[in-house]
Amino acid sequence: MKKIGFLNFGHWSSSPYSKVRSASDALLQSIELAVATEELGADGAYFRVHHFAQQLGSPFPLLAAVGAKTSRIEIGTGVIDMRYENPLYMAEDAGAADLIAGGRLQLGISRGSPEQVIDGWRYFGYEPGEAETHADMARRHTEVFLKVLNGEGFARPNPRPMFPNPAGLLRVEPHSEGLRKRIWWGSSSNATAKWAAGLGMHLMSSTLKDDENGKPFHVQQAEQIAAYRQAWKEAGHEGESRVSVSRSIMPIVNDTDRAYFGHEGESSDQIGFIDATTRAVFGRTYAAEPDVLVKELATDEAIAAADTLLLTVPNQLGVDYNAHLLESVLTHVAPALGWR
Repeated sequence: MKKIGFLNFGHWSSSPYSKVRSASDALLQSIELAVATEELGADGAYFRVHHFAQQLGSPFPLLAAVGAKTSRIEIGTGVIDMRYENPLYMAEDAGAADLIAGGRLQLGISRGSPEQVIDGWRYFGYEPGEAETHADMARRHTEVFLKVLNGEGFARPNPRPMFPNPAGLLRVEPHSEGLRKRIWWGSSSNATAKWAAGLGMHLMSSTLKDDENGKPFHVQQAEQIAAYRQAWKEAGHEGESRVSVSRSIMPIVNDTDRAYFGHEGESSDQIGFIDATTRAVFGRTYAAEPDVLVKELATDEAIAAADTLLLTVPNQLGVDYNAHLLESVLTHVAPALGWR
């Protein structure tokens, strides 16, 4: 069985065609879609984080609200840009949200992607150290965050505290036991996938990847997954590693679907540059009648290798339509592929 959830970028726009016109709409509809997803029998609600954009930017209030409104599904991010984060404050927020959700957070973090502004993390008060790149800074923040999540005391207590302290060094509170084992790294390269495995993080691989050998997107992604799992094995971690991949899958089962996505039927991988030096391959959109989708998706090697599939949703089309898309995948596609 494969876990299936959605990945919501949380766009809002004043366009007359958008059903998500404001930040309030984006947040409240995200909660509604998560509730609908649980009712449909899917497995997860995940949210993308972008700063300085009309998208979801502060994940933890949203994660906590979804956790309070649902009882079963996994709740996560895909991904939080660690260049912008204070690791200790983030550990407090994450611990609180995970406790509210009853231990269901699956927190995706990463170096981040190109943002809306130049070096946006500088506005948040962060600067790479001497001889350190912004990617190095993200990994340094990550390593501190992971260490704090272990729950060991490190801060020297005040001898005259306002409230009595437990014995020994103090840790960040609230602490949620087990959250450290539910951290994922969003990786676009084989090297960072192996780095994540070494630190005991699960792997998130999205709809784009560094083009490392010119092969089709799904083949390169499957190779990345294999390299990650080998590195996890060599690191000797307890427990099983997990891997998620993201896909745009649009079953066409009615005229509305056809009007929105009928033109995507000839979609193919695309090549582009995510910065001045990084060539990337972008995965295709799958849009067709269910019987065609089943045949096409059966050849996707990365989906076959992953245990979790995150469906990128066109959130501006509204909660009802996105719930319909999820239901179509769960009903018309997933059983035929053995995902359900």
